[in-house]
Amino acid sequence: MTKYEKHGALHVNSKGKLVDHNNETVVLRGLSTHGLAWYPQYINRDFFEFMSEKWDIDIIRLAMYTAEENGYCVGDDANREKLIDLIDKGVRYATEVGLYVIIDWHILSDSNPLIHKEDAKKFFELVASKYHAYGNVFYEICNEPNVDCTWSDIKKYAEEVIPVIRKYDEYAPVICGTPRWSQDVDEAASDPVTIDKNVIYALHFYADTHRDELRNKFTEALNKGLPIFISEFGCCNANGNLSNNFEEADKWIALADSFDVGYIMWNISNRDETSATFIPTCEKTTGFEEDDLREACRWYLKVLSDHK
Repeated sequence: MTKYEKHGALHVNSKGKLVDHNNETVVLRGLSTHGLAWYPQYINRDFFEFMSEKWDIDIIRLAMYTAEENGYCVGDDANREKLIDLIDKGVRYATEVGLYVIIDWHILSDSNPLIHKEDAKKFFELVASKYHAYGNVFYEICNEPNVDCTWSDIKKYAEEVIPVIRKYDEYAPVICGTPRWSQDVDEAASDPVTIDKNVIYALHFYADTHRDELRNKFTEALNKGLPIFISEFGCCNANGNLSNNFEEADKWIALADSFDVGYIMWNISNRDETSATFIPTCEKTTGFEEDDLREACRWYLKVLSDHK
């Protein structure tokens, strides 16, 4: 039985924990796709079932870039329809195999979510109207706000986008990014979104770059009661490449576990980079064996197995 089959719809309680209808804390661990436009082949039911049954993941994140090549906000209508179709298939397959699923508005080069706010509102109205009855869907409304973006900007954006979602979906958790590539959770802790109680804040880390300074910030925000979910992490450098640092990654996992904070590893692809799940020569789309996997993925599967 998967966690979704056992716990059903989740929400954030008054103590900042992700819980089910019995107020039982639920910790979700999973994987994120790379850009859906670039690696659509992994959005297939067999692979989703494989990840659920063989790798023991609880949740998958569907990363839809907004401003990069073939992004939602820069492509034509046909491109948007392809992305919407991939989101639809991803949500459907996740639901069929008993996974939670995050619909991720993956801003990056468009560093401030206010840039494409109107597109975001239309997009989240579309998906919330489609999936409001599903019970396993999370909405991540801005991936990594970064250069020239303040918490005030993000909060303003959230206060416009969340009501659009709530017109259709009253209960699904909303994940909100934080400044400086979703690291400055301390700023959110000092001035959280108050229009909605079911908001959880994103923290992202890459273990060979982000160490004690960010872990301390994470701990302080949690101790203030801020709900946090690690919607993206890697074991390598923040650029997604160079060497893995499993010693630092182990520290992060132990700390997250101690606070019952879930986490999602980046990224499902065979891209030629350290953070990819598969080696570049692997063309499979399911039924993976150990030799198909990069070192960080093998490390993470051990983490997932230990938590089974």
